Amino acid sequence: MYFYTRKIIYIMKTSKVQTAFRFDEELIEMIKEKAKAQRRSLNNYIEVLLYKDVGNIPNAETKKAIVEVMEGKNLEEIEDIDAFMDSI
Repeated sequence: MYFYTRKIIYIMKTSKVQTAFRFDEELIEMIKEKAKAQRRSLNNYIEVLLYKDVGNIPNAETKKAIVEVMEGKNLEEIEDIDAFMDSI
């Protein structure tokens, strides 16, 4: 699957599972309009929205780093932001 967000293309190998959801009729009509405006299928539009939301859940490594920062561990003072940005 390919989807495009902020100049980044995500490529995901997926196996598809068919499922059914029940939506409010007015909501589904609004979603269809948004999907059509973006030249996407209804399925693809909803899938992209879900990936955007689920993609914001931090993985185990990120969770560990968040805890370390909150506890004040492994912190480095950045004196020159440009040099720091060049180093990463």
